[in-house]
Amino acid sequence: MLDPVVRRFIDPPLDRAGRVLAGWGASADAVTLAGLALGLLSAGLIARGLFDLALAFLLVSRIADGLDGAVARASVKTQFGGMLDIAADFLFYGAIPLAFAVASPSENAVAAAFLLLSFYFNATTFLGFAILAEKRGMDTAAQGEKTLYYSNGLLEGTETIVFFVVLCLLPDYFPTLAYVFGGLCFITATLRLLAARRIFAN
Repeated sequence: MLDPVVRRFIDPPLDRAGRVLAGWGASADAVTLAGLALGLLSAGLIARGLFDLALAFLLVSRIADGLDGAVARASVKTQFGGMLDIAADFLFYGAIPLAFAVASPSENAVAAAFLLLSFYFNATTFLGFAILAEKRGMDTAAQGEKTLYYSNGLLEGTETIVFFVVLCLLPDYFPTLAYVFGGLCFITATLRLLAARRIFAN
């Protein structure tokens, strides 16, 4: 929901930084993998209960996640790069709830499982919509230039990152926050299904 608004502010500085990195010879895929590594390191720190340090790495990893597209736009965009980017995002998204479950299994495990289930459902509708949109030749730049069709929704990347930041700041509230956010993910996925039925039924 917030991605189009946020992108208007973050895209110009990201594009400038992307041109610099591309000029230095950095590849978009390398930036994607660096962002993933930092995100997984953040998850590892969460699992050890080091939430403040984890938050720092989490934020840097998401900057890298925004930079990879900027580097690609300044150099070479590939379809594989788009696939690698979304795969890295989903792996990172799944690693954070798992890390909270590892950090405190008795308090967090069931809520983390519910959150992961909601992510799984939401991701399926997201990718399914993208496939059907590709078949119809649909295009959108609301979330920036993307290899896949990014359907909008109640919860998008910006909301998820804000949610992860709040989790790191308030780790004791993970179960409650996970149930609330997971419920919103289910609503997002259901609304996307309804939209797909309206658009692709024929």
